[in-house]
Amino acid sequence: MIAYITEIVRLGLGNLALHKLRSVLTSLGIILGVAAVIVVVSIGEGNKRSALEDIEALGATNIIIRSVKPPAQSGGGGGNSFIVAYGLGRRDHRRLEAAFGEDMVLAELKATGGEIRRGSNRSVSQCFGTVPQFIDVANLEVSPRGRYLTQSDLDQKNPVAVIGHEIARQFFRLEDPIGSTIRINEVVFTVVGVLGPVGFAGGAGAAQLDRDLNKDIHIPITTALDRFGDVVVRRESGSFSGEEIQLSEIYINTPSTGDVIPVSEIAKRIVEIDHPGMRDIEMVVPWELLENAKRAMLVWNIMLISIAAISLLVGGIGIMNIMLATVTERTREIGIRRALGATRRDIILQFLIETGSLSAVGGLLGIALGIGISLLLESFIPWLLRTSLFSGVSSSNVSINPEVTLWSIITAFLVAVVVGLVFGIYPAIVASRRDPIIALRHD
Repeated sequence: MIAYITEIVRLGLGNLALHKLRSVLTSLGIILGVAAVIVVVSIGEGNKRSALEDIEALGATNIIIRSVKPPAQSGGGGGNSFIVAYGLGRRDHRRLEAAFGEDMVLAELKATGGEIRRGSNRSVSQCFGTVPQFIDVANLEVSPRGRYLTQSDLDQKNPVAVIGHEIARQFFRLEDPIGSTIRINEVVFTVVGVLGPVGFAGGAGAAQLDRDLNKDIHIPITTALDRFGDVVVRRESGSFSGEEIQLSEIYINTPSTGDVIPVSEIAKRIVEIDHPGMRDIEMVVPWELLENAKRAMLVWNIMLISIAAISLLVGGIGIMNIMLATVTERTREIGIRRALGATRRDIILQFLIETGSLSAVGGLLGIALGIGISLLLESFIPWLLRTSLFSGVSSSNVSINPEVTLWSIITAFLVAVVVGLVFGIYPAIVASRRDPIIALRHD
């Protein structure tokens, strides 16, 4: 039996080797189809991983309640100056603390300041008064030499600040920021720590918070209230506008992901007491976003794989077309083999081995091509966008981080082999049904 199978395989592969160029061209559709599946899946998986990491960075067990300017108050109130009051209040925080304080960690943020200045360097402020618990709730890290805010800082209303990674890079390029000072609205603060880089600057997480966390500055919330009050004033071209917000955000850290949805529903009802309709309040639930993102990415991957699978289908049709032509070309060979005792099963096996070999070799070449293209895309796309061809058309900051997955390689290869065998069955059956006498007379 082994000798029989070996002989069939030798004959099938020998026939393919006689026409190397034709064999390669025949399997080209399979090669491109497998490569397309791997590339598409790797891009989709890379994007999914980045998006999920961005959302997870917000804290899967967190609930974030934010103050947002209601649409009716997005403009001015007439004249050259106006102050808009909206958003979370300290009374909201007290109610939430009374409801959840014993079982969960609450951390509040208060936006304050209008400008950061150090020497001649200036920048628009993303300064927040907050509490020591915030670093753990928000999954942030501080550089080893520095520290975060302490309870002593809050009790004594110390003028200390923990600056974001981008602020440190912008204001302290050649200096150690620890122990240095910065001015926030002319108030001098001593830098005691630098936050580690937050990976979702400009990504899905930043989109949910409407800012780049690498540009944040954290000061004690008691200092923020004492030095700046509740009104944040911005002056522009002879006029000023102000926003009166007691609290910008409240983080609720739940014990587990199973508590997130029930707690968020309770928190919503508590906040709605003073904010009916939630017109000036927004609730972000990372766990819910994470589950929705996973479902959306699954649907997206299925759609992309389906599109790429069309290439495999076209490749299978190409194999069937060539094998049908081969049957006509090898009619006399088939007649001789039948006359020497080969059965219909032998003829079918020979042709199936040929098509299976074409598909398998095409699948392996497609895997190599797909992995190569996926690895090159990470550096090629940013380079391409920086060329003059795309100047002013697209942002050069676009990045692609493909992630080649084992399941996509195995699936693409198996599908390629199956497609080759399925589309090779009909030509094999046609070949096996040739009448030996008529086949021997064929020129």
